[in-house]
Amino acid sequence: MTREQRIAALKAAAAQRILIVDGAMGTMIQRHKLDEAGYRGKRFADFAKPVKGNNDLLVLTQPQIIADIHAAYFAAGADIVSTNTFNAQRISLADYGMEALAYEMNLEAAKLARAVADSFTAKTPDRPRLVAGALGPTNRTASISPDVNNPGFRGVTFDELVQAYSEQARALIEGGVDLLLIETVFDTLNAKAAGFAALEAFDAAGVELPLIVSGTITDRSGRTLSGQTPEAFYFSIRHLKPFAVGLNCALGAELMRPYLAEIAAVAETLTIAYPNAGLPNAMGEYDEGPHDMACQLGPWAKDGLLNIVGGCCGSTPEHIAEIVAHVEKYPPRPVPKIERKMRLSGLEPFVHG
Repeated sequence: MTREQRIAALKAAAAQRILIVDGAMGTMIQRHKLDEAGYRGKRFADFAKPVKGNNDLLVLTQPQIIADIHAAYFAAGADIVSTNTFNAQRISLADYGMEALAYEMNLEAAKLARAVADSFTAKTPDRPRLVAGALGPTNRTASISPDVNNPGFRGVTFDELVQAYSEQARALIEGGVDLLLIETVFDTLNAKAAGFAALEAFDAAGVELPLIVSGTITDRSGRTLSGQTPEAFYFSIRHLKPFAVGLNCALGAELMRPYLAEIAAVAETLTIAYPNAGLPNAMGEYDEGPHDMACQLGPWAKDGLLNIVGGCCGSTPEHIAEIVAHVEKYPPRPVPKIERKMRLSGLEPFVHG
């Protein structure tokens, strides 16, 4: 099956049912309790810097672990898995001195996920499994100063972000992903750079893949870290014509619902939500079990808020399987027809007329 056929099948399925995206990658990696040597593998045994915690490196040093995680999520009912590339761009990889590996990491991560997805598609040709290339937010912010004493300072420029994201997107496309997922957006300017880079990569590769953009609400203020409300966030990235837009991470399902509902009310495209398995406890772990999390998300589906759903931090294949059981009986959210008006955004949305 070609990429074009898989994307067409995905769009057809989205009109019929709520699609399922995978759960957390990091949570599953932690189950393996890898030490420094486990992260290094043979290839990086003598690498100069510590690499433990560089989860993206595992596509090169422990590919079977990553492949098994993808397979577990597909087996649980996921239609889409995300590549293990959340921090696999030069800006974040600089922490480990591994900037030069960015392209290779993304290429191999995409190939790895593609092979697992194709193996599941071969078993159920009427339900092709897809791969989303994950582009995380980086560890820098383009619109906020990291120095409280110098509010005009920026730790990264828009052009630097575009350069890093372009390299990542090109590799993911070459590796065979079906979609690009700009996720965990805490700074909308970073997301705009990722979107611009994605469009450039599409032109360079001669393809046009669906884009998903998912923001994150950092606390009960109901705003992103850079200060935008959910509606303003959507207006800021609407020009990218995303296949889906929504929220992930940060808040658990119970607290995320009103903010996802705000997007669902104004987005003339699909919605996506993949919250954490509750809020972290004092040890930084997530206690919300599969049944409890699914019981939170079931009413979202019943009330017509969802087109794509899954899990973020703390979620596992068991969570995804339970979510499938709770949402599969409900139809997907109908995409609303929004009246044509001038819609602008700063920290707040502005609708003229």
